[in-house]
Amino acid sequence: MAKYLVIVESPAKVKTIKKFLGANYGVAASNGHVRDFPKSQFGIDVEHDYEPKYITIRGKGDILANLRKEVKKAEKIYLATDPDREGEAISWHLMEALKLSGKKVYRITFNEITKTAVKESLKHAREIDMNLVDAQQARRMLDRMVGYRISPLLWAKVKRGLSAGRVQSVALRIICDREEEINAFIPEEYWTLDAAFQIPGERKPLIAKYYGEQDTKRILKTAAEVEAVKKDCEKAEFQVSDVKKGERIKKAPLPFTTSTLQQEASKVLNFSTQKTMRLAQQLYEGVDIKGNGTVGIITYLRTDSTRVSEEAENMARSYITEKYGEQYAGEGTVKKGGQKIQDAHEAIRPTDVARTPLEIKESLSRDQFRLYQLIWKRFMASRMTPAKYETTSVKIDGNGHRFTVAASKVIFDGFMSVYTMDDEDKAENRTLAKSIDKDTKLSLKEFDGEQHFTQPPAHYTEASLVRTLEELGIGRPSTYAPTITTILARHYVIKENKNLYVTELGEVVNKMMKEAFPTIVDVNFTANMEALLDGVSEGTVDWKTIVSNFYPDLEEAVQNAEKELEEVKVGDEESDEVCELCGRRMVIKYGPHGRFLACPGFPECRNTKPYYEKIGVACPKCGKDIVLKKTQKGRKYYGCIGNPECDFMVWQRPSNEKCPVCGSILLEKGNKLVCSKEGCGFVKEKEKEENGQG
Repeated sequence: MAKYLVIVESPAKVKTIKKFLGANYGVAASNGHVRDFPKSQFGIDVEHDYEPKYITIRGKGDILANLRKEVKKAEKIYLATDPDREGEAISWHLMEALKLSGKKVYRITFNEITKTAVKESLKHAREIDMNLVDAQQARRMLDRMVGYRISPLLWAKVKRGLSAGRVQSVALRIICDREEEINAFIPEEYWTLDAAFQIPGERKPLIAKYYGEQDTKRILKTAAEVEAVKKDCEKAEFQVSDVKKGERIKKAPLPFTTSTLQQEASKVLNFSTQKTMRLAQQLYEGVDIKGNGTVGIITYLRTDSTRVSEEAENMARSYITEKYGEQYAGEGTVKKGGQKIQDAHEAIRPTDVARTPLEIKESLSRDQFRLYQLIWKRFMASRMTPAKYETTSVKIDGNGHRFTVAASKVIFDGFMSVYTMDDEDKAENRTLAKSIDKDTKLSLKEFDGEQHFTQPPAHYTEASLVRTLEELGIGRPSTYAPTITTILARHYVIKENKNLYVTELGEVVNKMMKEAFPTIVDVNFTANMEALLDGVSEGTVDWKTIVSNFYPDLEEAVQNAEKELEEVKVGDEESDEVCELCGRRMVIKYGPHGRFLACPGFPECRNTKPYYEKIGVACPKCGKDIVLKKTQKGRKYYGCIGNPECDFMVWQRPSNEKCPVCGSILLEKGNKLVCSKEGCGFVKEKEKEENGQG
């Protein structure tokens, strides 16, 4: 009979760990958290020093009953929940729920589910780290305070079960701010000018880019400026004024953290953050490998450290030396100090580098294989030498104007033999004719001038949002995926072709949060809160100090907002649409996807239809009304009410004014009006009365 009991979080780990430990050990799972705040109450006793009130999570009674039976039989109990703050908190909740005080209870952690790591963890058993528990408790309480006190206000204002969250509301604000930047962006015209030069004795011409006047870089802004340069250069004598040869290195990438894995899997494999984390969890907990049974094939997936253990370092070095050669084995790139990192963890890496992706392909699903291959290649690359390039840059002068051309070619591929991060390496690998040297005379063959317009900032994708949250110090590895999942599920944001767009609902919620709770959606405030929580985990900050400082200000803001929101709370607004079923005037209602028209005769009459807000502008194609519409997923645009007969649509709000240059309709962008015709470039200030309305 088992003398020792090991309690893990996930049932998927039970079989694997039992196999590693043998007959003296029983292994059981808690299925994640066992206690939390009650759903129907606030769960925090503000009057009594902010004491949290925990109850058993619904459905966990049977699990706890079974665990209590196992605990009674065991001489020693090992709590082996995940190796992070949340895992530490789950171990503490198990201690409390199973009444383990007075028993021989130990906390063990392992970063990978392998026989060596699990057995080694038993040698380093310790007590529960209450600093980590308190940091997690404080985070959970702050999130509870924000969610429980602000969500009912959103419900009252927007009339549906919405929610606010400490990190989700900041993420929504970041996306909304970017959307405003994009909408206010005015494109500016600029030109590029390429020249084709003939090199004596060479068949292929040399294509060089216009740089400026000798040592002064110049941007060509109009077609007239391009023509002036061409005219100046028509009869000019051109010669090479400088040829510089050099060498540059491209450093190996760092191994993956949670954030960089999510970004790269999105970019390369087109996975959502949620999918990446689900697959990584499977690879960490263990997959059935033919001939080996169930083994964890990657290390712990929630980490912001790029550290690699000495054992893994040595394993990688010997593998690289054997397979690629001594010259490929590198020192590994080191991350410069920056944000606080949880350095107890390692980077995400394979648990055994000899387990190559191809070798275990048959044991993995297609997506598991693709993610494992990405992790394996990135880790191997991170332990390899930099790539080396030979670079050549050439300056060509004539009549006071300068053209430049640069080229580089790989002379040693280093880590790139395993892993390339983007397409630029292919583009970079080009050489120039050997016959070019200083003072070579060149003859101009032709010009190629091209008009461009500056582009607005890109819409956020899941990957770029994760990168921004990480750079700003908002959230932690375990929060990125759930945060994005929540704002998508609440329909505040929609995803189209990887891009994230704010819905009307998202705009309403963000506006309310900014007005009523500016600190909650303040990026610096949220990042500072993360730093304080790190302080709690290190034992330098008292968790109750954070909670007791935060709540009174929140409560005051909620009370003020309640008064103000009562004043702005609106009933159903009547529209000029008449219900064709019963003749009543239809009303405008809010649903989870924005506004719609409903018959006030409900429940006798259940007629509903889409609500289109007229903007007082006629369609330039057919003269009917332009209305505010939404795509199927909820992204706003302006289109003709006569659709599908008329296909006019634009993303920006149209104005009543026409472009004096080409006659096209003008669109509103911030405080300016911009021509809707691509390439026209006409821009004017909005008139003051329009500004006042806008």
